[in-house]
Amino acid sequence: MIYFPLIMLGVLLNAAAQLFLKEGMRRIGYFEFAWNNAIPIALQAAGNLFVLAGLACYVISVGVWLMVLSRVEVSYAYPLLSVGYIVNAVAGYYLFQENLSLARISGILIICVGVYFVTKS
Repeated sequence: MIYFPLIMLGVLLNAAAQLFLKEGMRRIGYFEFAWNNAIPIALQAAGNLFVLAGLACYVISVGVWLMVLSRVEVSYAYPLLSVGYIVNAVAGYYLFQENLSLARISGILIICVGVYFVTKS
């Protein structure tokens, strides 16, 4: 489909946002969910370049996604967002040394098959 690259741009921006946010929070570190932490953690997040980059990617991805939805059926476009799961699982493995077990790989393959069927319909 002619709009597939635009859809993938939105998906990749969304995936990049998650990766930037993850790195930003890695740098901020673990914190307890408590009211007395809300303002200090919010200030740290607001000043963290990775968090800001993640939020910027989200804003841009929303703009791209609005263009997509003005041109493509939502029943076609929305399932393609699941490609972001694949991108983030692989990137998480390489960038953050996250677990990529056989069960996760199997799930990713199932997602790939589902995306294939959606794009061929």
